Amino acid sequence: MFDSFALTDSPPSPANPAALLEGLNPEQGMAVECTEGPLLVLAGAGTGKTRVLTHRVAYILQSGLARPEEILAVTFTNKAAKEMAERMDEILGYPPHGMWLGTFHRLGVRFLRNHMELAGLKSGFVILDSDDQQRLMGQIVNDMNLDTKVFAPRLVAHVISRFKDEAKAPEDLNGDEDANLSGYAGKIYKEYQARLSALNAVDFGDLLLMPLKVLLKYPEVRTKYQNQLKYILVDEYQDTNGVQYQWLKCLAAAHKNICVVGDDDQSIYGWRGAKVGNILSFERDFDGAKVVRLEQNYRSTAHILAAANAVIANNKTRHEKALWTQAANGERVEVHALMDDREEARTVAERCAREARGARSFNDLAVLVRTAAQTRPLEEQFIKAGLPYVVVGGLKFYDRKEIKDLLAYLRVISNDVDTLALQRIINVPKRGVGDATLKLIDDRSRAEGTSWLMALRELLGEGGISGKAGRELAGLVASFDTWRMVLQMEAPETLAERVLEES
Repeated sequence: MFDSFALTDSPPSPANPAALLEGLNPEQGMAVECTEGPLLVLAGAGTGKTRVLTHRVAYILQSGLARPEEILAVTFTNKAAKEMAERMDEILGYPPHGMWLGTFHRLGVRFLRNHMELAGLKSGFVILDSDDQQRLMGQIVNDMNLDTKVFAPRLVAHVISRFKDEAKAPEDLNGDEDANLSGYAGKIYKEYQARLSALNAVDFGDLLLMPLKVLLKYPEVRTKYQNQLKYILVDEYQDTNGVQYQWLKCLAAAHKNICVVGDDDQSIYGWRGAKVGNILSFERDFDGAKVVRLEQNYRSTAHILAAANAVIANNKTRHEKALWTQAANGERVEVHALMDDREEARTVAERCAREARGARSFNDLAVLVRTAAQTRPLEEQFIKAGLPYVVVGGLKFYDRKEIKDLLAYLRVISNDVDTLALQRIINVPKRGVGDATLKLIDDRSRAEGTSWLMALRELLGEGGISGKAGRELAGLVASFDTWRMVLQMEAPETLAERVLEES
């Protein structure tokens, strides 16, 4: 990935940028050539937006308008960033080292590692996942003697995350926001940030909020990045939130060469803080902005596009656009109104069986669902009918419990103040550690303002934990000491294998 922040040399660019326009339709070519000033590219589904983004970067480089380290390209997913990196390598014939390319969060991590002291962090800071975040939130709710049924950790974490999406630290909350969660929102948020600081940890919201706060607070840092980044490109702009918008507006202030690509018709992440208003108001927010519409679709048939255009036309707050294609009409779209999810599943299974008995194979068939919960009745019907199927997009590798447990072990080994990680695995596998022992460790940790691991060492040294739990925990602490020495001498994968075998 080309997201290094260091200035590095890249091979000289060929002097024929016009060749990059070959094979593009007129609107795509316009989006590539219009390099100066704010540009909004309204790219409907299947209109070749990734092609436009990659060719635009290559055009800027081959025209000599900027060096790789002077270009920032932000994607919505790591997969999109990887695809863009591969295409850039293919188009240019070399990887443009030094270019900033990645997701907002990935780039936020890089920024914080370069300026961790200014953000109040220390080396080796930890990024909490949602499980850690909710565990910490649950501890705060309990310590405040609040009802966990009313102040469910998941709900409280969601509220705090929305504040961060809007670029608001605890001190930025207004009266209404502070009164959230029955008047406890501000108190919980402030305590949550204090505990993150004590753990030398951040959550995903901090990966964007902290860099923004550093940019706004330190003029010399802000000016450095504003001057360096001559061109900014943003994919899936309709899915950006408030803090991402402010981050981009700050960085683009000097050169104003910001190109955003998106489609307000595809804005589906409002539930997690995305603001479709960012794309709807782009022309107002960036003076002199130009607009290019990519409307030629290369993916779907005419009938599918006609149906999609007819549905989305009912949305009155949108940029006008109408997708079209040179492809054939194709089959007409069918709509079936059914009684419930069971009847829906039966109908889909019967249709799949019928198609497979005809000219199609099961590999030609796909069933799309809106949420993962909808797969269950479908799977039941497929099993009942004896139809072979594969569920795509299930539990991700790093979301599996055993993987999270292993990562928690590795986190404690590399950072002995990572209390949340130790809390996760102190009884994994079972070590006979009960609630009384856990409270003993927690009380000592709080009383002395130290980590759980340090508190555990002290208690074991004093004989404060006896019996099976004492023996097991003493063995665990000894193992951590051994594994920490292994880390200094062996490759990380060797350490991981030892932890799996010995824990």
